[in-house]
Order: sequence, then C-alpha cells, then structure tokens
Amino acid sequence: MSSKTNVSKADFYEVLGVSRDANDQELKSAYRKQALRYHPDRNPGDHAAEEKFKLASEAYQVLSDGDKRAVYDRYGHAGLSGQGGVNGGSPFAGGVDIGDIFGDLFGEMFNAGGSQQRGSRQQRGDDLRFDLTIDFEGAFFGTETEVKIRRLETCVTCHGKGTASSRGPSVCGQCQGRGQLRYQQGFFSVARTCNACGGTGQVIGDPCQTCRGQTRVSSEFKLTVKVPPGVEEGTRIRYTGEGDAGRSGGPRGDLYVVLSVRPHDLFERRGYDLHCVIPISFPQAALGAEFEVPGIDGPINVKIPEGTQGGREIRVRGRGVPYLNDKGNGDLIVKVLVQIPRKLSRAQRELVSKLGESLNVDNKPTSPGLLDKMKDLFN
Repeated sequence: MSSKTNVSKADFYEVLGVSRDANDQELKSAYRKQALRYHPDRNPGDHAAEEKFKLASEAYQVLSDGDKRAVYDRYGHAGLSGQGGVNGGSPFAGGVDIGDIFGDLFGEMFNAGGSQQRGSRQQRGDDLRFDLTIDFEGAFFGTETEVKIRRLETCVTCHGKGTASSRGPSVCGQCQGRGQLRYQQGFFSVARTCNACGGTGQVIGDPCQTCRGQTRVSSEFKLTVKVPPGVEEGTRIRYTGEGDAGRSGGPRGDLYVVLSVRPHDLFERRGYDLHCVIPISFPQAALGAEFEVPGIDGPINVKIPEGTQGGREIRVRGRGVPYLNDKGNGDLIVKVLVQIPRKLSRAQRELVSKLGESLNVDNKPTSPGLLDKMKDLFN
C-alpha cells in the first residue's frame, strides 16, 4: 500500500518547477517562491495551501541533499521508503535550513534566528521624517531655518527604566523571558513575538506614572536646518541621532528632513539648468537685439542673433543652479517667443505691407508629414 502511495505522489522536480539538472541555487530559489506563496501564515485556514507547502518542503529536503537526490533520481519515491537499497529513515529527519534560504528578513516568520536579540529591552529609537517647504531662492542660494519637531525623549522621571521604584522589570511569565512564543506548524517550529511583553522578555509591575512604563515621553524640540545651495525637490538631509530616543538606554534614531521647493514665477528648473521664456517683437527677431533680463542671482544680458526664429533656445553658460556640494553652476536656457501684434494702426499696416511686398516668401502648402521628416533629419 505504501508503495502505491509513493508512486502516485507528484514528481518532486515538477513540484518545485525545476528541471532535473537544476543546481543548488535554482532549487533554493524555486523552493523560496513556493514556501512564501503557500506558507500557512500567509494562507490561514487554507488546507490546500498547507498541503502544497508541505509537499514543496518535502521536495526541497530530498533534492537539496546529494545522497537522497541520487537515490530519488534512480528509484523515485520508492527509494525513499526503504526500497531499492535505501534503509529506513524519514526524508525530513534533517530539516530544511530556512535561515539559509530566506535570511534575516524572514527569520522571525520561520524561526531562522534573525539578528534581533531576544529578551533585551534595549532598542534603537525610530527614524523620523520632517517635511520642510522652502522658496525657490532658498534652494538656489541655500538657506537656514529653525523648525519644531516632536520626538520621543527618555523619561526623566524614571530615567528610561519604566518603573516607579528601583525594583526594575521582571521576567515575562508568558514567554519565560525569551520574547517569543513557539508553535509547531508542519515541519517547522514557528516563532511569534510575545504579546504580553512585546518581545522584550520582561514586564513592568509598577509602571512609572509619567511614561506609564513606556520609558519615553513625547516632547518638542527646536532644530536649525541648514540647507546647502543647489538642493531640489525631494532632497533628504540626514541628522544622525536626532530621531526618537531608544528604549531603555538604546541609541537614538536619525532624523530625515525632506525638502519641497515652491515654484518660481519666471524660472523652471530641469536638473541644474534654469529655463524661461522671453517674448520679443518681430523686428527684434529679424534684426537681432540685446537686452537685460532679471536673473535669480542678478541681471543677465541676453543677445538675440539676427534672424532668430520663434521657439529658438539661447543658452547662457553658468547662470543656472549651483551644483550641490560642488563648484560651478548649470546654464540658463532662454526660449524666444516672437510676438505678433493683434491690431495695427494705419501707419503700421502700411509699413508692414511694404515690408511684406519686399519679402519673397513662397506660400505653397507643405505636407505636415514632410515637415516632421525634415525635423527628424536636422535634429
């Protein structure tokens, strides 16, 4: 009977979705996907998923072992049941090394031994984020401003101990100080954080009245934020050790100030270049001109060459945004917009009419497709 059961069992290579010559890394990767997909913690109450999880674990246990894999390749499932020259023993006696497959990220889920120290109340404080909005000029030149930020500080009443007396915390009776409770699921011993102590392994019988046993209290503090020249939207400034205080004397977290820049009325930033649009008259475009435009860091002389067409971009070197933490600036890109007057006086109409008669312009229609091809050719 047992032999018939083994024969009808799904092929282990098909279970993991790998070829028969798959190497160790391919087996590990395939099993990782299956285990994450069908693990009971992710599929509570789904018995079909639990069976697939068990079968994938069984397949990996066999195929990841060189000796068992050789027996399986030669005799199939029958060889693993003590037939075909293999004597006794469950293929799961050795267990699957989940820590090696999933690493510390899934260590707590699969009890693989993550990097957190169980039973220790000392923890690093959380990192904080503060959103700061500055003017366009502030991002260009740099600025300095004082902000108010709320964070968790070590309780001064109990000095971070969390207790009202000098007795200190006691060992958690539910997890016996381990910080975790273990459950058996299938072939694995799964560890969960203890709800009674929050994973610290200790409980406080006489909590401090100020912090209520939390060891920290919320407080507001002032910080001078120094913004360097050249920052842009989304720039993060890190202040090490300015986040929440750690639990029970643990180190502070960090503070990240995330910048948002208000738009400018005239200029648009693209990388380290500044862009603006300048309207000019037809005579200025035809004859050329030179004039002064207001820049963020002072007036800028712009030269319009003779015969400038509408939409042309003129680059002024070194008048853009300062490079962040470096020397030099980007460029100013001035786009020319030729303005055509909507109404003309009689004298102006006569002058324009005479000018039109003197200009030889062929008004034959041109295919839009041809224009696009010409643009592609010359761009």
